Amino acid sequence: MTIDGGIPDSSSGPICVFGAGSIGCYVGGRLAAAGAKVRFIGRARFGEAIAKGGLRLADHRGADFWLEPGSVDYRTDPQALRDAALVLVTVKAGDTADAAAVLADHAPPEAIVVSFQNGIGNEEILREALPGRTVLAGMVPFNVVQLPGPAFKQATQGALDVEQSAALAPFLPAFEKSGLPLTQHADFRPVQWGKLLLNLNNAVSGLSGLTLREELSQRAYRQCLAMAQREALAAMKAAGIRPAKLTALPPALVPWLLGLPDWLFLRIAGSVLEVDAAARSSMIDALDAGRKTDVDWLNGEVVRLAKKNGVPAPVNLKLVELVHCAESGNRRRWSGPDLLAELRSAR
Repeated sequence: MTIDGGIPDSSSGPICVFGAGSIGCYVGGRLAAAGAKVRFIGRARFGEAIAKGGLRLADHRGADFWLEPGSVDYRTDPQALRDAALVLVTVKAGDTADAAAVLADHAPPEAIVVSFQNGIGNEEILREALPGRTVLAGMVPFNVVQLPGPAFKQATQGALDVEQSAALAPFLPAFEKSGLPLTQHADFRPVQWGKLLLNLNNAVSGLSGLTLREELSQRAYRQCLAMAQREALAAMKAAGIRPAKLTALPPALVPWLLGLPDWLFLRIAGSVLEVDAAARSSMIDALDAGRKTDVDWLNGEVVRLAKKNGVPAPVNLKLVELVHCAESGNRRRWSGPDLLAELRSAR
């Protein structure tokens, strides 16, 4: 049931954001700013910062919202899921199994669960642990940067994608009003693989330590990404997977575009670099904080698919190895030429 032209009735349960880090705080915050009843569940450090300074939300188009201290329902206890009407799962892919167990114990059976996570198959892990419940695949295609405040800024364009379901109908107006409408897809797997192709840049960007604009403006880094994407496309072809077109070019042509000289790339695809100057891969944030990254669910996913279908993927395997090396404390900020040479030597 909804009121006020589309906001869920306060008599129903809240929209719970489970794993409320950068993505979760931004998406949930935009919903809350639009009047929806939102409950955030995540780490204490986020909750303490928001309790002290409130929550500021901005985007690359100039939108700016502020939720005052005390107005944000942020909790650390998973029992806060007990009356959820909709659960947005935004934990790292590696934490999906643990999140599923928590949801099985605390979320009501009638709650709709949407996986807004990177990688392939997180929704299947959730479904296995939540039999009989409505679990949907989703995707956040844009970049969110955490700024002091705390503040979270959408630094690239994009809307929210989700698996098609009639169960989402009561919540669609709230997402629309928030400025983050849900685009529903009857066949979601091609969308996931299309996004994964783009997310292969996370490892390259993470190893560079640069913002997306700085990294993508240099041909050597783009060539690294192009090599990883060609392997992924070959593995998908062998598996009979056709990734969705998420950019102006079909997926098969994106590696060609990335490999062009800088002057020509900028002329043809200058809009690629029209992102917020602060935009950067979340992998950099994880490495800076000494946390594990999601490389195993991005480049590692390509390695697994390639192995299963008998095709090589040495570039993606090397990227996984290099990121794991950085995770272990051997952090190195790779120059474009050095990283390109390293990846070429792996083939």
